Amino acid sequence: MSDRPKSPPDVTPDELEEQLGGLALLGDPVRRAIYRHVMSSGREVSREEAARAAGVSRSVASFHLDRLAEEGLLEVGFRRLSARSGPGAGRPSKLYRRSGRQLEVSLPPRRYELAAHLLAEAVDHSLASQARDALAESARARGRRLGAEARARAGARAGRRRLLAELAAVLVAQGYEPELVGTELRLRNCPFHALVGEHTQLVCGMNLDLLEGVVDGLAVRGAKPVLAPRPGLCCVCVLLDRDGRPGPPKAPGIGEAAPPARSA
Repeated sequence: MSDRPKSPPDVTPDELEEQLGGLALLGDPVRRAIYRHVMSSGREVSREEAARAAGVSRSVASFHLDRLAEEGLLEVGFRRLSARSGPGAGRPSKLYRRSGRQLEVSLPPRRYELAAHLLAEAVDHSLASQARDALAESARARGRRLGAEARARAGARAGRRRLLAELAAVLVAQGYEPELVGTELRLRNCPFHALVGEHTQLVCGMNLDLLEGVVDGLAVRGAKPVLAPRPGLCCVCVLLDRDGRPGPPKAPGIGEAAPPARSA
């Protein structure tokens, strides 16, 4: 078996045409608005909801949704939206959700993902702990800078609500797609997804260090980034405490076992 690091495959002419076709499909402003609404919702969207979001008729929304599904940018499912069942309950609604397809085109070609794979491979194979320590500190320092910039925008007298809004804005700008669920700020997208499969512990640790730096730079009370891997979500989430106290204990991280339950 070769010890050479794996790298992303070269983009073939056919794949480039496919990517360009997907981008061209989003050139229509209505279709783009519908796609962005489905993408940001984090759930299944009906034709009626998409029509309201884009300010168009149901038939127009249906046309654009189906074109996006044909191109593989959306996935389609069917289920009833009401609690009724049996005869008279009506037909299941056609629903749309974001697919896993990624569109990324660089002209002329640039191979930043390859560079990221090579750097991650080098750190993973390094026998010295200094490489991982340096990565962790670099991620925290970058996060602190992002957080400090957001804190400056919020102002010295900003309250916790404003600081949490700035935290969400930073996460959006970095591609995390945050979603508040109870007292958790879940991240529906991992900006480093292409690296996670081969370098899980390294990348998820870097992710956590980056977000810890953001929270530290913002100086927002009661916000604690933790490793909390879940299917379809980023490996990190931010635990929020309503009264500003520290969040709950850290969730088990990548490769870590949960502590044994206490006996009664």
